[in-house]
Amino acid sequence: METREGTELLLKQRQVLIFYVLLGIALAGSETRRYSVAEETESGFFVANLLKDLGLEIDELAVRVPQLVPKGKKMSLHFDRQTGDLLLNEKLDREGLCGNTEPCVLPFQVLLENPFQFFQAEIQIRDINDHSPVFLDKEMVLKISESSTPGTTFLIERAQDLDVGSNSLQSYTISPNFYFHLKIQDSPNGILPLLVLDKPLDREEQAEIRLTLTAMDGGTPPRSGTTLVLVEILDINDNAPEFTKPLYEVQVPENSPVGSKIATVSARDLDIEAYGQILYGFTQASEDIRKTFRVNARSGELLLTQKLDFESIQTYTVNIQATDGGGLSGSCVVLIQVLDLNDNPPELTMSTLINQIPENLQQTIVAVFSVSDPDSGDNGRMVCSIPDDLPFLLKSSMENFYTLVTAGPLDRERRAEYNVTIAVWDLGSPRLHTQRSVTVQVSDVNDNAPAFSHSAYTLLVRENNSPGLQLGRVSASDADAGANAQLSYSLLPARDPRLPLAALVSIDADSGRLFALRALDYEALRAFEFGVRATDRGAPALSSQARVRVEVLDDNDHAPFVLHPLQNASAPCTELLPRAAAPGQLVSKVVAVDGDAGQNAWLSFRLLRATEPGLFGVGAHSGEVRTARLLSERDAARQRLVVLVQDHGAPPRSASATLHVLLVDGFSQPYLPRPEAPAPARAQAAALTVSLAVALAAVSSLFLAALLALAALRLCRRRGPAWRGRCALPEGASAGPLLDGVGGGAGSLAQGGRYQVRLAGGSGAADFSFLQPTFPSLLVQDAGRDVKENPNCSNGAVFS
Repeated sequence: METREGTELLLKQRQVLIFYVLLGIALAGSETRRYSVAEETESGFFVANLLKDLGLEIDELAVRVPQLVPKGKKMSLHFDRQTGDLLLNEKLDREGLCGNTEPCVLPFQVLLENPFQFFQAEIQIRDINDHSPVFLDKEMVLKISESSTPGTTFLIERAQDLDVGSNSLQSYTISPNFYFHLKIQDSPNGILPLLVLDKPLDREEQAEIRLTLTAMDGGTPPRSGTTLVLVEILDINDNAPEFTKPLYEVQVPENSPVGSKIATVSARDLDIEAYGQILYGFTQASEDIRKTFRVNARSGELLLTQKLDFESIQTYTVNIQATDGGGLSGSCVVLIQVLDLNDNPPELTMSTLINQIPENLQQTIVAVFSVSDPDSGDNGRMVCSIPDDLPFLLKSSMENFYTLVTAGPLDRERRAEYNVTIAVWDLGSPRLHTQRSVTVQVSDVNDNAPAFSHSAYTLLVRENNSPGLQLGRVSASDADAGANAQLSYSLLPARDPRLPLAALVSIDADSGRLFALRALDYEALRAFEFGVRATDRGAPALSSQARVRVEVLDDNDHAPFVLHPLQNASAPCTELLPRAAAPGQLVSKVVAVDGDAGQNAWLSFRLLRATEPGLFGVGAHSGEVRTARLLSERDAARQRLVVLVQDHGAPPRSASATLHVLLVDGFSQPYLPRPEAPAPARAQAAALTVSLAVALAAVSSLFLAALLALAALRLCRRRGPAWRGRCALPEGASAGPLLDGVGGGAGSLAQGGRYQVRLAGGSGAADFSFLQPTFPSLLVQDAGRDVKENPNCSNGAVFS
């Protein structure tokens, strides 16, 4: 049993030995392959195809089972077993993998199974110029004594560059100056910059020198880095007290409390004992400095004794002297800069202000002002603004000066006053502001003509008005103000030169009220028009016009006038009517007119009185007189009718017409009664008729006596004004315009009848005739006298 175990152990050792022998042979016989990749290459980049280098076919990959085995630093590679491609699995950073080592080579192995085989390979990561030279300090302070001699060298800090090779740091340069030049020295760690003094330094002439040191690499394109080299020149003082710094710069907020420590100065002396004891004090200090600060003689502390005000003094230069016990002294300067706080609001100073500007100007300067802020920096920077909804603009004319101007023409009628608030803000923290309100009044310009409330007015006035009656009023308004809105009214000349406008109407120049200068007559002038003008008192004056129409309302001031039968003839006009006339027979027509209008001229007719009531009738609207029944022998031969003509005015006016009708048996009757004589003859005839009637009554029957008595009674009724004939118009009257056809005027002529009036010039007599066929003229004889035609009768009857 032990023998078999020993045998198996021996076999295992032999197999391991054979494996290592074969591995060594394989490793010794294989050649290392190197692949090159630039740093910063993206993930997935194709490095190589390992099939060719391994001498395998694509079908053998699955059988041989290849594996990547990295050596040393972890490197992310990916082997595609399907294609045999070697790919990057992440972006490579050469500086992170190799640092300053060059070349940067990362080895790895490819292990194949079935049969077992090793493949040696490595990847070289090529450097790219992806880093600039960098100085560890952005500012280097180099203190050099003014006693240093030319040629002295000073080592300054060098730059660092993570790149290698030609991409690494290659050179230094320094900004041009009068005191130093740069010297480059090689060292195991690279080149070193040395500053070489070219000429003596003088601290009193120049206390510090600022130099810019630039480091450049050799990449394409090259990269560079800079730093500031501040050379402070130190003053020498052998045995006198020497301040650690000749100049102390302190910044103190202006709100620092009284008693606070501003700075601490420190001096040293190489001497010992009494000669090394130092006391501090002011030297060449002004009164302001002594009031504001106090220095501790032992410690060198500078203390504040009163409030600081940046707006009064921004900086203090305090000279402090250190005196040792031997009387030697040294001095330093404490430069105190008062830090501004935003404790002052901006100030606005108005230089020019125009509170009233005319309207309609394109651009007008309203105000000129300046702004200031005693603070500094952003605390003293200011912005100026006005509301956006106002027609004004702010223009910056020069530093901190502004002009407030109108953005365009202003219209006083839209807005007469503006309140412009000018706000000035600083940019401090917290922001403070000041504002100033400016009232701008827009003065009026006469740019609006008067406007009437109506373009046309219609005024109604009743005729026969009293002179001075107010007809109405015209009214105009003007959007302007002051004298530009004060209006005066006037009448325009009449378009019709025949219209006596100045005698009819007047206007009040201030109120626009219109007055009638005289009584108006509707029948003479029914309506008239004229223009009125409203004129303002601006310069130049503007005006507008309106039309006024005055309509005269009719008043019932005219009674009806009878045209037919004429009522003023010397002999009455008698109408002949045969006794055989049928009922409704036209006997005559009363024609009348009325000078009024409307219902004042609407005429109606009615029979007022008649010899035989019921025998005749009158048309209420036509004025036609017709028979109402058959005539009989009992009807009197002479009929006298009184027709009343009345208008429809309020109150109504009327006139009467007397019509004489003679009843005849026929137009062949040889004798016709004579017409009524004038008044004296009528009286004699009436007396004779009464005597004859009495005589006949004595010898006649009672019937005849009664009949004659009735006839006498009728004759007595004919005494009076109605007995006189009225066949002519009044002297000087003209009826022509009133008989103007059908429907053209008032009165009974509007009934459609056709008439003609013929006036005899200057005589006042007229002929009136129907245009329908008339009765034939009759010739009669009486007592052997000649018969003459009476021109005053319209029915063709003749009398002698």
